[in-house]
Order: sequence, then C-alpha cells, then structure tokens
Amino acid sequence: MTQSVRQFAVTRPLYSEDLFAFQHEKIYRQQKTPLDHVKAYFTCNPKRAKSAALSLLPVIGWVRMYRIKEWLLSDIVSGVSTGLVAVLQGLAFSLLASLPPGYGLYTAFFPVIVYFFLGTSRHISVGAFPVLSLMLGAVVTQLVPDDGPPANITGFEGLTQDQQRVTVAASITFLMGVFQLAMGLLQVGFIVMYLSDTLVSGFTTAAAVHILVSQLKFVLGLVIPGHSGPLSITFAIEKIFVHIRESNIIDLVISVIIMVVVYFVKEFNERYKAKLPVPIPIEIIMTIVACGVSYGFNFKENYDVDVVGAMGTGYEAPMVPDLEVIQLTAMEAFPMAIVGFAVAFSVAKVYAIKHDYVIEGNQELIAFGASNIFGATFRSFAASTALSRTAVQESTGGKTQIAGLLSAMVAMVVTMAIGFLLEPLPKCVLGALVIVNLKGMLKQFGEVPDLWRKDKPDCVVWVVACASSIVLGLDLGLAVGLAVELLTVVFRTQFPRCSVLANIKGTEIYRDRKDYLCIYEPEGVKIFRIPSPIFFANIEFFREKLVESVGFNPLQVLRKRNKALRKIRKLLQQGELQITEKGLLHTGSTPIEELEDEGNTDDLDQPANFQDLPVQVNWNAELPGHIRVPKIDVHSIILDFSAVSFLDISALKGLRVALKEFIRVDVEVYIVACDSHIFKKLHSCKFFDSEIKTSIFFLTLHDAVLHILEKHPTLPEATSTCGKALSHGHHGIHRNGGCSLRSRESAFLN
Repeated sequence: MTQSVRQFAVTRPLYSEDLFAFQHEKIYRQQKTPLDHVKAYFTCNPKRAKSAALSLLPVIGWVRMYRIKEWLLSDIVSGVSTGLVAVLQGLAFSLLASLPPGYGLYTAFFPVIVYFFLGTSRHISVGAFPVLSLMLGAVVTQLVPDDGPPANITGFEGLTQDQQRVTVAASITFLMGVFQLAMGLLQVGFIVMYLSDTLVSGFTTAAAVHILVSQLKFVLGLVIPGHSGPLSITFAIEKIFVHIRESNIIDLVISVIIMVVVYFVKEFNERYKAKLPVPIPIEIIMTIVACGVSYGFNFKENYDVDVVGAMGTGYEAPMVPDLEVIQLTAMEAFPMAIVGFAVAFSVAKVYAIKHDYVIEGNQELIAFGASNIFGATFRSFAASTALSRTAVQESTGGKTQIAGLLSAMVAMVVTMAIGFLLEPLPKCVLGALVIVNLKGMLKQFGEVPDLWRKDKPDCVVWVVACASSIVLGLDLGLAVGLAVELLTVVFRTQFPRCSVLANIKGTEIYRDRKDYLCIYEPEGVKIFRIPSPIFFANIEFFREKLVESVGFNPLQVLRKRNKALRKIRKLLQQGELQITEKGLLHTGSTPIEELEDEGNTDDLDQPANFQDLPVQVNWNAELPGHIRVPKIDVHSIILDFSAVSFLDISALKGLRVALKEFIRVDVEVYIVACDSHIFKKLHSCKFFDSEIKTSIFFLTLHDAVLHILEKHPTLPEATSTCGKALSHGHHGIHRNGGCSLRSRESAFLN
C-alpha cells in the first residue's frame, strides 16, 4: 500500500540562541519564591474558602447534580448487590486478618460512611481488601500468636485472645489512617506514583500466593498456628504437609464443590456478560445453600466442621487505640497505608476515566485516612477497596457513592438483625470463595514472558518484587521491590543509550547513524546525543561516551601537543630547527626523541601557546624529525540536548571541563535544543567565559549543521545516487553538498 508524500518548505534565518534572543523579545515573568507559595497557600478569602469546602467535602459537588429519576433506582440495585458481596468478603477477609468473622462486617460499614462524604470516586466499593487483610494478619499473629503467650503489652491484661487481636488490628488500622491523613494534608499523594504497575502486579501476585497458602488450612479443616516474618510461607506449607493426614474430608469436599461451581459460573458470567442484565450472584447463592445444608445436617457437631459461630448482635462501644501496639507496629503500618491507597487509587482511576470525571489523589488520601481512623475507633480493620467488589458496584448500575452507602446499610442490617443466620456457615466455604477469587491475581504469572520481551528491566522488577514478597513477607518484599524499581530508574538514567546522529537525505531530520542505510554525515562533524538528564551519577559516563564517539581523547592530544611545543622551542633555541617556506626543517644531529621533556607538567593541560614562536604549527601536517602528534579529523562536535531535562552542579562542572578540553585542541563544540531553563541556569552559574561562549548554542540541530557548513565551505561535496546532501535557504543561499555520504546500500547488497 503506497502512501502519498506530503511536503512542506520553511524559509527562515539560521538561528543561534543569541540571534533568536536578539530578534524575538522575551516576556519577562517574575518567578514566585517559596515564600510566595507559602503565603498563597495560607491566604483566605470567600472564594478560596468555598473552593476548600468543596474540595474537602466532594459530596457537596455531586449531590447538587444528582439525577434522582435516572440514578436512584440504579444506585439502590447496585447498593444491595454490593452490600451482599461486601458481607461475604468481610467475613472471608477477617480470616486473612486472623480475626473473628463478625469484625469484617464492621469494615463493610464504618469506613464506607466516612468515605461517602470525603471521597472523590463515585464507583469504588470501600471495605476489606485481601492483601491488606493478609498484611494485617501477619502483624496480629506476631503479637498474639495461636500458640504461646502474647506480646508483653499492658492493654492485653484481662482480654481474651480474640479481644487482644481485635485491639492489635484496630490500633494498626488507626495508625495506618493517621499516616494516610497526614500524607493527604501535606499534599504528598504523588508518593504513590513510585509504585509502578509492574511493581504492584508482582506484589499482588505474591500476595495471592500467600492468601492461597493461608486459606489451605480452612479448606482442609486443619488447625495450624499462623506464622509471620521471612520464610513464613515455607513454615506454613511445611505444617500443612506434616498434618495433611488430619484433614477433615467434609471440609475438603465442601471446598472443592464450592470452588468448582463458583469458577464455572464466573466464567459463564464473563462470557455472556453482554447478554446478562446482572451477573449471577453465585457466591451469595452458594453461601445460602452452604448455610442451609450445614444447619440441616449440623456439620459442627456431627462432622467437626469449623463454622463461623456466634455473631454478636449490634456494635461495640468505641475504643481508644493502644499506644504500645502503635509503637511496636509503626514500621508495618506505613507500607500498609501506601499499599491500601495505591490499590484504591489505581482502581478509582480506571472507573474515573471510564465515566469521565476527575479524582484527586490528595483528597483520596484524606478520605481513606479519615475512614480508617473512624473505623478503627469502632474496631473495624484496614480498609481499601477490592477490584471484584468495585466491579459489582459499577456493573450493576451504580452511579454514585449512594450505592456505597446502601451497601453499608446492608452490612448494618446483617450485623444488627440477621447475622445469626450466618452462624452455621462453614469457614471452609469462606476459604474456598477467597481462593477461587484469586484467579485474576494468579493469572498475572502468565504475563512474565510477554513482559520480558517488552521490557527486561520491568520484568526484573516484577520477578524480584514477587519473589521477595513470597520469601520475605509482604512488607519486606514491597521494600525490596521498590528498591529494585528505583535502581532500574537510576540504571536507565546513569547508563543511557547514547548515539551518534546523521542526516536523513533531503530532510532536516537526524537519526541514529546505525539505524538507516542512506545517510549524510558532514565530514569532520560528529553529532552526539544523550537521551537523559545529566547529573552527578552519569557525567563521567557522558564524557566517556563522547570521547568514544569522536575517536580520540582531547586531553591526551592536548598534552602531546604541548610536549611537542616544548621540544620545538628547545630545538629552535639550540639552532637545530630552521624556518623554511615549507615549514620547520630539522638540521641538527641530535635525535629529537632523545631530548628530555622538561618543564611543569601542569602546563600540559593548558591551551597551546604560540606567542613566542615565529610560526603557527599545523598539527595535521608532517612535523620535523620524529615529533609525532595524533592527527584529528574532527573539527566540530554537536551535542544534542533535546532530551536533557536538567543539569546539576556536578554535571555542569564536568560538562564545562569536557567542552574546554575539545576547544583547546581546536575542535568547535556546539550545543543544540537546550531547554530554556537549563540555558538560564548556565548563565546564573557563570558557565560562560572567554573559551565557552553563548554563541555555541543553537535552536535546532539543523541550524548548527548549516552554520558549520558555511563556516567550513571547503568541505568536499558529496556525490551519490541517494540524491542531495543538505539544502537550506538563508538569505537566498542554497547549498547542495557540503557533506560526505555514508551509504549502506552497497554493503547491504554485497
């Protein structure tokens, strides 16, 4: 299929930065100081107060535009459906948190109420999240183990094991909320951006493995003490295999039936979701059936099946978090705060884009922080969101957080009135439901080969995050994964893929010389590009690559030239050199290479000084006798700064030294496409002097090349079947040639 070639022509002056600044007056903008920003932040007026109120209470904004006739019925249907799922997930995720199941209903109620007023997402379902529950459960079992005495905490006196665990969970949740609220008030919601999709994917996959292993004891009906810390998953698997002969067959059969039925119905829902008005609520159906069968056959007494048991009626009085627990768990609460917010914000973004509205990261931090603080006061545990529950809320027609509020009401009704109906529910059913819903997270293992083909450093981050989270635990694993992710960023910027550019024939476009067949490279000109910021960690790499690209070390050349000048001066003083029409002639009998090299070695790094010599030395010509100095076939270097976003002080000093080294061996250096802020910084840091001038800066790469071709008009003209070399229009001048052509067509054909 042929494509029509569209052309354009531009005739303009050849611009250096100096000429452009002279011809085009720049608007002066006064830059705000940090003090100005602080004053503006704390300035209050009626408009700002109104904006702050709407920002802090987003509910005001969307309630005013609520369409009762169009949205209310959808929100009611969605709220009831989501509430039923939230009840089941609350019960199931309580097991992950090593808490009595009833407290999962608290998490489905209290945080949702606060998020209704403060949250900016209209679709996420706030409540228990399996990964958070598992992270919380690891800390709970660490302080209150299944076997052995609990930690030496004063507040545990007189409490049962369950009450101690609830105290630990609520205190950690409170601290987690404080961290989130503080980050939101300090406007540091950007911190979640350091958790890339790849890192989160590897982390959640590892969490799915932990969740799977943690639920096996419920599926098999085993009584196994929980483990926390590094290698906890290894100990858990070992205990399962040691006690596997003690498995309860009834628990296992029920679990297998539940998982098979739920899996196939979910696949059916996914395949025919376009035809089904609402997905079949298979989890709810199987839970009702399991409750009925368990009650009818009295599974607990007759078959020793572990059931949910007594569900308290109503809510307990508010509690004060335990300060001793908070002191012991601060290091665990912070990663939980980050993970909880990162997952919720990621899910919220998906639905915000889908339904065309805006969510605000810092306000979401405030909303989740306040939700967790309020919920912890009433003994709920860590709240975030779950993708499956949010999908139910959105797919059943939910339009706003009224659906979330109604789902909380469903959880409240179950807690206050009908919770007793769930008492005969076997815990293995909850474990089976958790496992079958891990399908999406476990399927992420299949993305690794494709990720390796697309981006190997990202794949390394995924594998390290997943492996370290499995082996070391979720909290340490997340830290290791984040460290590796940051290292890959450092690696990419510290060792970028530098390239030498060449002109694409008949255009003003320049590309990597290794990638194209028919290219023009002006003779004696090297165009070097570094596609990253230049800073303290990569300035030496930049200089090494620049030297490699031009083919010589300018400092070594300068030193050899200065050594040669010393020899020439000494021979002239001894009368062993004569000046002729053809240049310097060696007439002495002493071999030049045997002359001693005298003088201060520090002077060798200074510019060559010809003031006391009667002639100017041509370094590319034959020198008298045995004096040998490397010949340089490069007269101009162009540094493409189009991808350089910043320079720090160390890089600025290193760049200054590198430029002077080339200038002192008579190589002209030009910098093109330099960002205006970097150019301004160079001025403020006194980068320019008698050797490095502002005239070396050009607006574009093509401007610099054309300037060089005009300055060196004696360059041989390129001839090739590829067509013209370069052409430009500047004050009526048109040049064909001025470049040498490298064509790979012949090499390719041969």
